[in-house]
Amino acid sequence: MVMAQLTYREAVARAITQEMERDPNVVFLGEDVGGAGGVFKATVGLLERFGPKRVRDTPISEQAILGAAMGAAMTGLRPIAEIMFADFFAVCWDLVANQIAKSSYMTAGQVSFPLVIRSGNGGGLRFGAQHSQSVENWAMAIPGLKVVAPSNPTDVIGLFAAAVRDPDPVMFFEHKGLYSSKGEVADGEIVDTLGSAKVLRTGGDATIVALAAMVPRAVAAAEELAQRGIEAGVIDVRSLVPLDTQTILREVSATGRLFTVEENPRLCGWGAELVSIVAEECFNYLDGPPFRITTPHIPLPSADALEDMAIPSVERIVTIIERAMQS
Repeated sequence: MVMAQLTYREAVARAITQEMERDPNVVFLGEDVGGAGGVFKATVGLLERFGPKRVRDTPISEQAILGAAMGAAMTGLRPIAEIMFADFFAVCWDLVANQIAKSSYMTAGQVSFPLVIRSGNGGGLRFGAQHSQSVENWAMAIPGLKVVAPSNPTDVIGLFAAAVRDPDPVMFFEHKGLYSSKGEVADGEIVDTLGSAKVLRTGGDATIVALAAMVPRAVAAAEELAQRGIEAGVIDVRSLVPLDTQTILREVSATGRLFTVEENPRLCGWGAELVSIVAEECFNYLDGPPFRITTPHIPLPSADALEDMAIPSVERIVTIIERAMQS
């Protein structure tokens, strides 16, 4: 198998290219996605490759982008829509939560919505409170949406392919802080499965569950903990809806300890749902209380020292887990 080093942003372009080449009904639209190659340079070359009928730059209107994408999906196309910053879902949330998520149900399946909405999500780049939020928990709370957040280039391609081919609307969150990260990616078509978590590291003492940019930090923390005599396993959730509860419950039942690492603000983050599932399904296997390692419930600061303090760091993950395991 031939492997190549790709950045996360290059993987996004390859993922879109793979699906547009496979299916002529796949179209792509969004603000500055064509001529400019995307504000994060994740869609460079797509306009030249597929032309302006299939790669369309839109006005600066999130409502227009999602309204057009919804109509395209209803009439037989498989649109990919970009909302530049995930924070901007706040200005088009009615279309997401009340129209796209519910219309298939309200038409008894007579209208399908094979639609992918991709967006730059998360903090760490000093963009300030209005451009740095992690909002995957917003989407997770809406019935009718599938929610995906990959942590590496291979998963970007495989999960994106699964999302495009899915008959339901999928929210695809790309972490802005990961765009420059690199990973080995195999040649050829890559297709993954929604709703499947990955065990990245095994360990008998504790289970760390993380998502997107928190995954590499969780892995680094587990390696540091191993040097201190604590063997922690790491699970990359990858997909919040559907959620791979079987993998998570199996690993937590084996270790007896659960730690979630979330970039969401603490209140109502996805880890809270996971902790409740674990408490209901495998409480008797727990050797101690689950811990959520999160961003505080605050607007994310733009000052570098304050933002770094707010978002879970490797050091904070290690400190909290080590203290909990010793108590």
